[in-house]
Amino acid sequence: MDRYARWNTLLEILAETGRITVEEAAERLGVSQATIRRDFDQLSQQQMITRTRGGAVAGGISYDLPLRYKTARHVEEKHRIGTAAAGLVSPGQVIALNGGTTITEVARALATRTDLVATPGSTGLTIVTNALNIANELIVRPHLKVVVVGGVVRPQSYELIGPLAAPILREITLDIAFLGVDAIDMKLGATSHHEGEAAINALMAARARKVVVIADGSKIGGHAFARICPTDRVHTLVTDANAPADQLRGFEEAGIRVIVV
Repeated sequence: MDRYARWNTLLEILAETGRITVEEAAERLGVSQATIRRDFDQLSQQQMITRTRGGAVAGGISYDLPLRYKTARHVEEKHRIGTAAAGLVSPGQVIALNGGTTITEVARALATRTDLVATPGSTGLTIVTNALNIANELIVRPHLKVVVVGGVVRPQSYELIGPLAAPILREITLDIAFLGVDAIDMKLGATSHHEGEAAINALMAARARKVVVIADGSKIGGHAFARICPTDRVHTLVTDANAPADQLRGFEEAGIRVIVV
């Protein structure tokens, strides 16, 4: 296991348990205690965790880990969700993608769809995004028109946020806004941990004919700090089989199309 894989695992453990000792971490990861101490020291320097005597506790940022540390979470589910969501897109549409690991899978699935290539006399797919990592992956695809909104980069998610994005989003119309969320609940709606991301996502939702929420099963029925949009603004929910069945029934009864992969 390389260093970044260890860090990812340690952060996952701390996000779930809140604390861990050096001895416990060394045993779970199968490495020496000296290695774990170095890992803890380096993560502490990045303000990802708080060092304690003999171990570490989760820092506040553990509830919203930087994107590079989230890639190992629910990998297979996110890939299936991304493929299913990309299947909702038709040639010539204008769509929005916000940031996050699951939405990145949507972008990758779109990039490989050869049927979206523009034919003579037609317009190819246009993708509007505030996520720099997604734009970076898609700009090499000649059949995609990529529009990046302005703003200030949020390092945790690579997303552009803030008032500089608003002028662009207010001047365009979208066929579909694909929104990765931190949580979605029938009563509370779609939510995000960060208010800046929520504000940009809300603008995307407001400019779209349809809103498609992308969320793995662990995010269904939960809530986060800032609301993106109410549930009645959501047209489709794409999730996986780990989502609570009663929650999914509630969404369907509210008239939301639910796709489970």
